[in-house]
Amino acid sequence: MSPLRIGIVGARFAADLHATNYRPLRPARAELTAVCSRTREEAERFARRHAIPRVFTDYHALAASPDVDVVDICATTDMHHEIAVVAARAGKHVIVEKPLTGAFCDATEPRDAMLATALGNADAVLDAVAKAGVTLCYGEDFVYAPPVAKLRRLLDASGGAILELRAEESHSGSHAAYARRWKSAGGGAFLRMGSHPVGAVLHLKHWEGLRRRGRPVRVRAVSAEVASLTRLPVVSGIRRHMSTLAEDVEDWSVAVLTFEDGTMATIHSNDITLGGVRNVVTAYLTNAVIQANINPNTAVTAYAPDAAIWGDEYITEKVETKAGWQYPSPDEDWMRGYPQELEDFVSAISERREPLSGALLAREVVEVIYAGYLSAATGRRVELPRP
Repeated sequence: MSPLRIGIVGARFAADLHATNYRPLRPARAELTAVCSRTREEAERFARRHAIPRVFTDYHALAASPDVDVVDICATTDMHHEIAVVAARAGKHVIVEKPLTGAFCDATEPRDAMLATALGNADAVLDAVAKAGVTLCYGEDFVYAPPVAKLRRLLDASGGAILELRAEESHSGSHAAYARRWKSAGGGAFLRMGSHPVGAVLHLKHWEGLRRRGRPVRVRAVSAEVASLTRLPVVSGIRRHMSTLAEDVEDWSVAVLTFEDGTMATIHSNDITLGGVRNVVTAYLTNAVIQANINPNTAVTAYAPDAAIWGDEYITEKVETKAGWQYPSPDEDWMRGYPQELEDFVSAISERREPLSGALLAREVVEVIYAGYLSAATGRRVELPRP
């Protein structure tokens, strides 16, 4: 079988992460044949770094290229749905980084209108993919992270049922310019980071439902609160060690999800957590408790009184200092599931099957998060329409 020819849209952090983690699949199963960025200089730098032969500055042209079978979307979130629709209509399979889409508008827009817009954007992607008969792969790496994969196996082995899930992604804030404003980011910590833990808990309930009843268990209702804690008057003038670049998006969120079967999940996501990224999923079963520490984890621990001791050696993402006790991941990409994710996507497209993280998960994450924004704005629980 010929290798899949991948065209990447984007040339920054997410694109670099994907390009790096295709390496175990190259050249037998996947080839990186094209990259697209807004500027030719940036695209050319990326192409040189990853040995990619073709460079574009227009994603329409990349999607139309006969040298591309799959469009891997690593652009900013506000462009995800537009690029995905163009790619599908060109007959190309689609890989899209999380979240699938959102509502990219003024932050004062009513939240019910945002929910409708976000779902409209999501449905446009799903409709284009279905009409073209191509595969949509949703880049939720939590689904593929080895600790979560082990959680699934333990859940299956236990014979128990999930009563509650608790999940979190938090760190000290994004430095990306697009993340500061609702118009380009579609929301703050809840969308940008919360899509990971939301995706993980939805996936686990989908997984459990398919094995027990032959259909995924979905969310029935959402209650949420969001806040901008670093902009509170009470901390004005106090030095803050986290990013304070957000302009009109939240830096803290918590959500409670009620599933169709009555079980629950709690989601935390914020930009106010120091000490590196915290990615944790805990399952409370009828007969067991399973905690999946994606990071930090204790595979390696290290201490230094002076940050300079470690020189240029990488420790872990988002840590503010290398001094003190640290949790250096021996292979951070592997622990977070990126190579496993891309291997499944390449296999799913080649075998014409649904990936483990696909269209249903992509859409429901958007639905749950924007229902959460509506709940936070109105102070009430939001019921989701279900058949």
